Amino acid sequence: MKITATELTESVSDVLCDVCGDSTRVEGYGLQFGTLRASWGYGSTHDGERYEIHLCEPCFFRTLLGLRRERMVNLMFSDEDQDLSDFGRVARDDFFNEGGSSTT
Repeated sequence: MKITATELTESVSDVLCDVCGDSTRVEGYGLQFGTLRASWGYGSTHDGERYEIHLCEPCFFRTLLGLRRERMVNLMFSDEDQDLSDFGRVARDDFFNEGGSSTT
């Protein structure tokens, strides 16, 4: 026997960029955003604090550029290789996340 009921469910209809406030919805492709996330644990200055920032594509890549520049400045006089073209990238052409996600 099937028993049916109409139930209200909550779903995400949009995600706004926490920097510029724009919608991250791309017509025909759904929500397209990046997430900057931190969870600070015991012994850190920010013990018990968690952060999650949603970024639209332009704001994400501006943030990444700033971090890349910071890395470049920090290693300016180092003998270490300075190729930062793939800085932060963990996959390319992985449209369906077949390589698995580094976060849950």
